[in-house]
Amino acid sequence: MKHSGCAVNKDRHFSCEDCDGNVSGGFAASTSQIVLCQNNIRNQAHMNRVVTHELIHAFDHCRAHVHWFTNVRHLACSEIRAANLSGDCSLVSEIFRLHFGLKRHHQTCVRDRAILSILAVRSISKEVAQKAVDEVFESCFNDHEPFGRIPHNNMYARYAHRDFQNRDRYYSNI
Repeated sequence: MKHSGCAVNKDRHFSCEDCDGNVSGGFAASTSQIVLCQNNIRNQAHMNRVVTHELIHAFDHCRAHVHWFTNVRHLACSEIRAANLSGDCSLVSEIFRLHFGLKRHHQTCVRDRAILSILAVRSISKEVAQKAVDEVFESCFNDHEPFGRIPHNNMYARYAHRDFQNRDRYYSNI
């Protein structure tokens, strides 16, 4: 976040609260604050996914100046990126949900999770949400910033972090 021009203060930008329903967290664009739903987070691995998911939204808000409430395609793109990069669609998460398949399963999961997230925060039809996701899916699915790669597991996350640490060194040689 700091490299993208957005300072983060853990005391100001993170809030733990009790939430209604089964929502695990959210990003409030008006305050740039991540809300963690302490009553709905089951364990440390779940919290890691929620924090990462919401940090992707915060990163997009900083980097891309997302129009969260007026442009459903902006929202769709951020939801695609968050589902893709946060671990929402990891094999373990999908088995826990009793969803698994072989062919293009990760992409299908990302698409489905993005649509569900849009419907949770916007009062629009499922068809409108699906259309928005389909229109931006390819470019947003392939945007792995700030990681550079999809951190499918802890090993890939360490590689992504190493890549990030070395990226200035790489670009300075071009």
